[in-house]
Amino acid sequence: MDKRVVFDGKVLPYMLLMPQLAVTLIFFYWPAAQAVWQSFLIQDAFGLSTEFVWFENYRDLFSKPEYYKSIATTAVFSALVAFLSLSLSLYLAIQADKQIRGTGAYKALLMWPYAVAPAIAGVLWLFMFQPSLGLIAQSLRSLGFDWNPLLNQSHAMTLVVMAATWKQISYNFLFFLAGLQSIPKSVIEAAAIDGARPMRRFWTIIFPLLSPTTFFLLVVNVVYVFFDTFGIIDATTGGGPAKGTETLVYKVYSDGRLGGDLGGSAAQSVILMIIVIGLTAIQFRYIERKVQY
Repeated sequence: MDKRVVFDGKVLPYMLLMPQLAVTLIFFYWPAAQAVWQSFLIQDAFGLSTEFVWFENYRDLFSKPEYYKSIATTAVFSALVAFLSLSLSLYLAIQADKQIRGTGAYKALLMWPYAVAPAIAGVLWLFMFQPSLGLIAQSLRSLGFDWNPLLNQSHAMTLVVMAATWKQISYNFLFFLAGLQSIPKSVIEAAAIDGARPMRRFWTIIFPLLSPTTFFLLVVNVVYVFFDTFGIIDATTGGGPAKGTETLVYKVYSDGRLGGDLGGSAAQSVILMIIVIGLTAIQFRYIERKVQY
C-alpha cells in the first residue's frame, strides 16, 4: 500500500516556499544589496547629499591601522570562544549522558542560558566582574589580583570571552547530547569488552562518530562569534578599553552609528560578510574531508 502524499497542481509547492523565500529576500538579500551599494557612496555630515566614489571607502579602510587591529582582535576572540564553547559543551554533554541521578535537572539547567539574550548575558557578567560592585571582582581583589576590565585590555578580553562562551555552551550542549544519544551503545560496549579504556573509546569511536555534529557546530560557532556577540561586547566593554575588544562587527556599529561614516561602515560590513563566507567555504572544503558520516 502506497502511503506517499501526492500534491495535485504545480502552484502549491511554490506557495509553501513563498514565506521562507520572502523572509530571506527581505531580511538578507535586500539589506546585503543595500550595504554593497552604500559602500560605494559618501554622504555629507548632514545626510543631505551622497556622492558615488567607487572603491574609495575600501581604500581608506585598508589604509587605517586600527582596522587591522580589529581583524586581529576578532581572530583571537573567535578562536578562543569557538574552542572553549565547543570543548566545555562536549565535556558537559558527556557527563550529562551518563546514567546518574538527577540527570534531567542537570540537562534543563544547562539549557537555560540559551534563552538569555546576548545583551542580558553581557550585563550579568558585567555585574559579577565590575571592578567596584561585582562580587567576583571583589573576591579577586581580596586575593591580591588587580582585576579591572575598564582599564586593562587583557581583563576586558577575558570578560567578553567568558560571557560569549557561557552564552553559546547551551546551544552546543544540545547538539552534542543529541549526537551522543544517537551513537549505538552496543558499539561502545563492544569496545569496552575488547579492553579499550574510556579515553581510547572516546577518541577512536565516540569522537569520530560525533564529527558531523562537531563540523556543523564549528560553522555555527564561527558565525555566532562574528555576528551574535555584538550585544555582549556592547553591554560589557563597549569595545574598550582603548578599542581592545572592538571586533569587526562592533567596529561596523561604532563607525557607522556613532561615527557617522555610513559609507565606510557599509564597506566594513561587506568585507565582514566576505570573510565569514570565505571561512565557511574553507571549512566545507578542507575540514569536511575529515568528517565521517
